[in-house]
Amino acid sequence: MKLLRNLLDKYRPHFLPGSKYERLYPLYEAADSFIYTPGEVTAGAPHVRDSIDLKRVMITVVIALIPCFFMAMWNTGYQANSAMQFTGGSVEGWRGVLLEALGYTADPNRFLDNLLLGAAWFVPIYLVTNIVGGLWEALFCLVRRHELNEGFLVTGSLFPLICPPTLPLWQVALGISFGVVIGKEIFGGTGKNFLNPALTGRAFLFFAYPAQISGNSVWTAVDGVSGATVLSQAAEGGMQAVMKANSWFDAFVGTIPGSMGETSALACLFGAAVLLFTGIGAWRIMLSGLLGAVALSSLFQLIGSTTNLMFELGPHWHLVIGGFAFGLVFMATDPVSGAMTPEGQWLYGFLIGTMCILIRVINPAFPEGMMLAILFGNVFAPLIDQLVLKFHIKRRLRHVQG
Repeated sequence: MKLLRNLLDKYRPHFLPGSKYERLYPLYEAADSFIYTPGEVTAGAPHVRDSIDLKRVMITVVIALIPCFFMAMWNTGYQANSAMQFTGGSVEGWRGVLLEALGYTADPNRFLDNLLLGAAWFVPIYLVTNIVGGLWEALFCLVRRHELNEGFLVTGSLFPLICPPTLPLWQVALGISFGVVIGKEIFGGTGKNFLNPALTGRAFLFFAYPAQISGNSVWTAVDGVSGATVLSQAAEGGMQAVMKANSWFDAFVGTIPGSMGETSALACLFGAAVLLFTGIGAWRIMLSGLLGAVALSSLFQLIGSTTNLMFELGPHWHLVIGGFAFGLVFMATDPVSGAMTPEGQWLYGFLIGTMCILIRVINPAFPEGMMLAILFGNVFAPLIDQLVLKFHIKRRLRHVQG
């Protein structure tokens, strides 16, 4: 490591202002600060001592996502292998050649077979996301002469997890480009975007190419095989259809069709524990979002409906299906696009929880509501914080004047 440190120090002068490659300094600084702790220190008072910085925040979030990465690959392979066991299908194209070389046998009972097949679908989406999104980040940093920070690490990890396995790679590139450029960079980059970039990219794909990112045919990585999500089953057949096809425990663990990294509430709980223990995730947002979803879904179940079967779906199901758990833990708690004041976080989280259930139940044609609920919350987060601050200012003025 000392040799690498000396090498980086040797070439540092070539990237400083006034040198030949000064415009490429953001790339040099990104590589240096990713491997080593920055050497800059505060020259004058006051000194603020803190062991956390942007790099460590982002890396901690990625670590919290590791269980979701694992489930994204294993469950994608499990769903596909289970489908092929009944249909007699096989993996075609370069994926089939590669998997055969690795000893893949298409057995859903073999852990390694599921992991290999899932990786054959997940890894290309992950690579395209990070390569294309990283190039956009680097381009904007070079033009603005800003440092290339680690903010994209989280976006590049979240976006593949909220995609279906069958999404064409060119649409992956288009979606992450829209999310990074339109949802983030035009507002100034990391720390200045008011919308979650990963969700912005997915929302663009949902409305621009709905056939490739929604519907029963996109959730299982096997051609010609339908894999309806639990929310779709509830919208079409109510609780009887849900209970017939799935158990609550299966939905909790994540062995159901859906976006690759969103299906497992259990994996999201592990991630939530990491974020809460490190203080990076806002517990007020998670708790209030949970309370909002439980309250409204319980009310709808109590009211009931003879025409809308989604009213039958109880809160214990809403919490473990779709993207609710994943969105609440990893996206609603985004410190940039979410509410920042403690009181505002309670209102912000409750708004997201209730909006998710409202969209799911009242509009069964669009059974998954977490994406739009979080984006809706992102839009109102600055207003919520402003109202909270104004309330505190007025309260303090009353104390001073009294």
